[in-house]
Amino acid sequence: MKPLLAGNAVRNGETSVEPLAQPSPEPRAERPESGTAAPGAAGTARTPDRAIDTGRLPEVNEVLGRLGLGRLTPENARAFPGRNDNWSGRTTSGEQVFVKRIDGQAESAARRLHRLIAFERGNPGLPAPRCLGWDEAARLVVFELIPDARTGNDLAADEAFDDVLAHRAGRVVGRLHSAWADPEDLDDSPPDLPPVPWLHALPDAVFTASSAAALEVWRLLQGDDELIAALTRMREKETAAVRTATHCDLRLDQFLLAASELYLTDWEEFRLADPARDVGGFAGEWLYRAVTAIPESARSDSGSDAPLTHRQILSAGAREIERRRPLVAAFWSGYRAERGAVDAGLAERSAAFAGWHLLDRVLSLAEHSPRIRAVDRAAFGIGRRVLLNAAAAATTLGLGDLS
Repeated sequence: MKPLLAGNAVRNGETSVEPLAQPSPEPRAERPESGTAAPGAAGTARTPDRAIDTGRLPEVNEVLGRLGLGRLTPENARAFPGRNDNWSGRTTSGEQVFVKRIDGQAESAARRLHRLIAFERGNPGLPAPRCLGWDEAARLVVFELIPDARTGNDLAADEAFDDVLAHRAGRVVGRLHSAWADPEDLDDSPPDLPPVPWLHALPDAVFTASSAAALEVWRLLQGDDELIAALTRMREKETAAVRTATHCDLRLDQFLLAASELYLTDWEEFRLADPARDVGGFAGEWLYRAVTAIPESARSDSGSDAPLTHRQILSAGAREIERRRPLVAAFWSGYRAERGAVDAGLAERSAAFAGWHLLDRVLSLAEHSPRIRAVDRAAFGIGRRVLLNAAAAATTLGLGDLS
């Protein structure tokens, strides 16, 4: 079976460097390729901890020079973690920049870059790091570096992502889904994940490249007829849904908080799609955090190192999900306040995507692990349960009716 392809190839034009004049985000009253979170989103000034690719620095400096931004030196250039090569720092002309190269196979990278450019050209005032320009041939995009920014992941880890911030995040996503001037002009190719045909047979290339742990996850998926049916229904409902401008890779690490401004970043998967993907992505992030907190929470209850009982695990799981429910509810409230009326099936579809988010996280982590951890098996089971009964799960997650 050949590898699947999603969407249409985007034609590459001639080498060009395009500066972008973009207004600053409007003042506000009061901040994911799916899978494992990648800290160091576009524009963040978080402490770098990735080795810089000095071999490409001359190419980066050529683009910066043509944009009139000076150049980076090996001494002052830094790199953040993430799937894309990147360079950041203060240039010789005093500009603070974050440069990202869209990595991957040429055709896929071109599509991702064109989607990012589509966002930058049409952004109706959503708070996002200011784009300074790009070079399509080099697949380089230049952003203004945001000083002292913290990602949503960092804030959540420090218990600093509160209900107020979640409500603001919901309003940002609600604006995205409702304020785009010409959404019909956006890429309308369906997102790749989950690939339903893979639930029956993996492409040869995927099979041979997968780790033993990932193949075990695929075995669990392919051996579960109920789960296959639920994922198939989810994609069918997605196809039938009214589509909007959608981020399509919404995770906590895509939000940046700096100087009281909340930004949304990383627009490479941006397209016309079911808005449930974004709402479900946010809910799924907190659901996954709840699941991964179960072992420590249950241990705290038991007060011993004895093996945890099934009852203790269930009790801790229910408590951790309930503890994070107000965050999802606050997001949903902000989202609904910004969008107004939404279609009747949005909450249920969003819950289904939250369930898929857990399965996707398990798959992504398994690709880099020799075996599936017990907590990931728990996440798989909870994601499955959500997918099989998404309507009931919507209320449990905090996506209940606000009318």
